Parts: sequence; structure tokens; C-alpha cells
Amino acid sequence: MANTSGRVLGVNGNMVTVEFDSAIAKNEVGYIHVGDDRLKGEVIRINGNTASLQVFEMTGGIRVGDTVEFSGEMLSVALGPGLLQQIYDGLQNPLPELAKQCGFFLQRGVYLDAIPNNDWEFTPVAKVGDRLRPGDTFGTVPEGLFTHQIMIPFNLNDTDWEVVSIKKKGSYGVRDTICTVEDAKGNKKDLSMIFTWPVKKAIKLYEERLRPDETLVTKIRIIDTFLPVAKGGTYCTPGPFGAGKTVLQHMTSRNADVDIVIIAACGERAGEVVEVLKEFPELIDPKTGRSLMERTIIICNTSSMPVASREASVYTAVTLAEYYRQMGLSVLLLADSTSRWAQAMREMSGRLEEIPGEEAFPAYLESRIAEFYERAGKVRLRDGRIGSVTIGGTVSPAGGNFEEPVTQATLKVVGAFHGLSRERSDARKYPAIDPLTSWSKYEGIIKQEKVEYARNILRRGNEVNQMMKVVGEEGTSVSDYITYQKSELIDAFYLQQNSFDPVDASVPPERQKHTFEVLFKVLATEFDLEDKKHVRSFFNTLRQKFLDWNNVETKSERFTQIEGEILALYQGKQRSVDPDAEQLI
Repeated sequence: MANTSGRVLGVNGNMVTVEFDSAIAKNEVGYIHVGDDRLKGEVIRINGNTASLQVFEMTGGIRVGDTVEFSGEMLSVALGPGLLQQIYDGLQNPLPELAKQCGFFLQRGVYLDAIPNNDWEFTPVAKVGDRLRPGDTFGTVPEGLFTHQIMIPFNLNDTDWEVVSIKKKGSYGVRDTICTVEDAKGNKKDLSMIFTWPVKKAIKLYEERLRPDETLVTKIRIIDTFLPVAKGGTYCTPGPFGAGKTVLQHMTSRNADVDIVIIAACGERAGEVVEVLKEFPELIDPKTGRSLMERTIIICNTSSMPVASREASVYTAVTLAEYYRQMGLSVLLLADSTSRWAQAMREMSGRLEEIPGEEAFPAYLESRIAEFYERAGKVRLRDGRIGSVTIGGTVSPAGGNFEEPVTQATLKVVGAFHGLSRERSDARKYPAIDPLTSWSKYEGIIKQEKVEYARNILRRGNEVNQMMKVVGEEGTSVSDYITYQKSELIDAFYLQQNSFDPVDASVPPERQKHTFEVLFKVLATEFDLEDKKHVRSFFNTLRQKFLDWNNVETKSERFTQIEGEILALYQGKQRSVDPDAEQLI
């Protein structure tokens, strides 16, 4: 396809209006020539022979009449071995390599190869004469902890391709031709280990899309038990600034039961991104005992970068996630924060002079957010393997207002809502997820009836607490006060965790199930306590026993000892068992 050229007609921030002389397509990449620089942009609207480009660089210095060169290709990413452990910007430029070339202040118009030109130990799994389709594997290479599948490029015609030649087992460069395939019409393609794929087109080379019915274990009690996430599902974590969204994402990425973690910092503050870049290479993966970065990819676009690059970072991250899903792996994509991405959409929509929606966000905000989260999913591949992409996005509503458009648009499409509370955050409760307003549509690790019983105590305890703020403790009955103390026990012992304690920071599901069973027996007990003074004294002692229990290794003598002390303590005051809970014990 011959390249099309054009000329700049006008500049409005990061949007450049261009006149072109032959056919172009929406989402096509164009380069604006400014002196010796080539600034990358994407066509977002076409009207007659003029087009609007969102430019991924600072647009200072662009003048009317400057030359524009259209590439004939969509905004795409490179896929192949060498992606893991990389730190990219939204356009898949490796930031460490950019820093070596440009120094601390990155130059605009510099675009490097996304995948290093390294040699890989290739092992063929297909032979001459085999007929393959896009997405089928013809070889493998070892990539760290995983066997990286070398696949027929997804962008070839969806037809049978016959293997004409394939290299023997050995070491080859990532861009060397290692296989040649031919279709029924005689068209031949030379294949290397890498190929490109447009980021705004979902990868759908699977046999069947499955229901996300397997719990994604995060080792965070409030999530796994009360607000579970499923492999292949979606969830969002909205909350006010400083409520702990980023910390919660870090703990999730470290402990989640997945193969690959992809972090998309799409417009987050630079200080928090620097913290991620410093900490992740030093974190030890509890699954392998090695560096967590060995199974991590970071897409880094801070709020100080051009707004258009925030959108690119979101789509780049989800395309990489789908690529690894196509290998039968489970992938967790954490986007922080989708509010910045939505603000970038609002800014570009304003420059396009589109009719604004609520709070000046574009009218298509909901559909764009839905399109993004719908790329999550659990799938069965053509060879029977199961892969999944789980998407968790944080939202940063101004003032913690969950009624604003981005949060509401997100809640319509996700399967779980982990709302962070300013009140709980200020009280130094971690995680600061509000158990009363948050919800999940997925199955957790604990029987649902027991969880609902505990959640009902939390609700009733909150009502009693609100009432006591008005009438005081004196105006509360002993039974209501016991309910309030039970709810406080659930909160202190089970809903909160100490992220600095090596035992309590991450709790395996087996321990969660065991400790919840003991807690449930206490919740189901009707106690023989005379007055509120005795209630307070008893529950203070019981709560401290439970908290001590959280910090003890599971299979230790001390663990068994404290459990015995808890059982003896509550059984000594037991009058009867709640009939509604008796059948669940």
C-alpha cells in the first residue's frame, strides 16, 4: 500500500487538523514532520479530505503547511518473546532504552524497537506439510518462567496455511525468518518470532468464551471472602485520593493467583509510578521466590505526559494481555487510573467540538469503557487450553463522589465493585474497602450463605452504631450492643489486614476458610452476658485473641493454642446458637 501524504491545516493542543491527498483510514498512524522530528499521531476523525489526528507528543513547533506522512498501518504493538520484564510507555517504547539514548528528559519523536533483538532457543512443534491457522503454534521458546508460544500471526487471512519450511531446533534472532507458510492461492509468508497487531481490535482467535466461574485468589480476606473476583472477570476500585487504591493494586499484583501481571499506569501521578518502578524489581514473587518483574509488564504513562498517550497505554496493555491469554495463560491487567483516561477523552472530545454529555464527558464514554472491560474474559482455545484476562481498574472520582459519570459507567459493566471509603482510610483501616456499599457477582471461597449471614451482622451493627451516635450507648439494648460488638469483631479481625506483617499481609485460602469457620461460630452464638460493661469487656478480650491469631504461622503450636483459647473463651459465655445459623455450622 502506497503511503499517503498530507499537510497541516491547524493545531489545537494535541489535536492537529490535516488535509490529505488520497485514501486513509480511521485509527491509521500518521507522522508529522517538524524539522528533523517525526511526531506520531492517530487518525480519530475523517471529514472529506481533512482528518483530525491526536498526537502522542508535545505539539509545540508544528506549523501550518508542515508535511504529514500516513503509514497505511493501524496503531499497533509488537508481539513476541521479550515482552516480560519490560517497562514501556503507551506507544510500546522501552523506557529504560529511551533513557539511555535521551537522558533524563525524553526527546519527542524518538521511537525504538519494542522487543530487543536477542537470540532465542527455538524448538519447532510443527513440521513441513502441516496446515495451520492464525493463532496456531508452530514453535516455542523459553521465556523466563514460561514456554512462549510462537504463533501464526493473527493478522493473516483466517484460512489454512501450509508449512513450506521451518527451522530446526536452535538459537535464532527474534527477527530472523524461521518459518515459511503458503495459502491455497499460492501466497507465501515468511514468519519470524514477532508480528504486529492493532491495539483497538480485540484478539478473538479462540474456540469458545466461557463463564468466569473460578475464583481469582488474591490472599486479601475481604476480597476473597466477601467481594470475590473471578478469573476472566472484571472489577473496579473507585475511591478518593489517598484512600489506598495504588497500595491495594500492588498487593493484588503480588499475591494474585495468575501467571502474568500487566500494570497500566494510564495517567497516574508520576510519584506513584516511580514508586512502582523502584519497588517491583525488588519484590520477591511468593509463587517462585524470584523477582516479581519476571512475570510482569509495566505500561507507564503519567499525568505529565500528553493526554493522547493515556488512551494508547490502556489499549496497548489489554492487547498484550490478550496475546498471553492466547497461550493458555491467566493474565491480570491492572489499570490505574481509568479516570485519567476518561479525562483525556473529554479533552479530545472538546477539541473535536463534539456535543458534550454529563460533566462535559463525551456521549460515547460508556461505550468506550464497556469496550475496554469486555476484552476481559475466560476462553477455551482451539487446542483445548484455557486462558483468561482479568481486568481491574481503579477510578479516581473527585471528592470520592461515586455518582460521577466515569464511576457510574464503569459500574454498569464490571462484575465486582470494591469501593474505598474516606472514613475507613482516615481510620487507618487497610484495605479501606467499604463492605456495606461494595458488591460482587462472583462466587468466593466461602459458602455464600455464611458470608451473607456475616454481612447481615455488619449491616445491623452499622445501624446500631449510627443509633448510638444519636442516643448514646445508654439508649441501646444489650442484644443490640452485642450485635454491634460482633460487627466490630468482623471488621477488626477479618476485614482488615496488616500489610507489614509477613503472615497477615497475604492469607492463603485454606487459612481464610479455617479462621472464618471459627469466626462464624462466634457470630452464630447467643451470649449470656448481663450488661454492656460485661459485653464490652468480653469482646475486647475476644477481639485481641483473634488479632493475635492473625500474626501467627498457620501450622505452628502457637496457632493451635490461640485457637483453643478462643473456643474456650466464647463457649464459656455461650447460652444458645442462633437458629438461623445453626444449620450452616
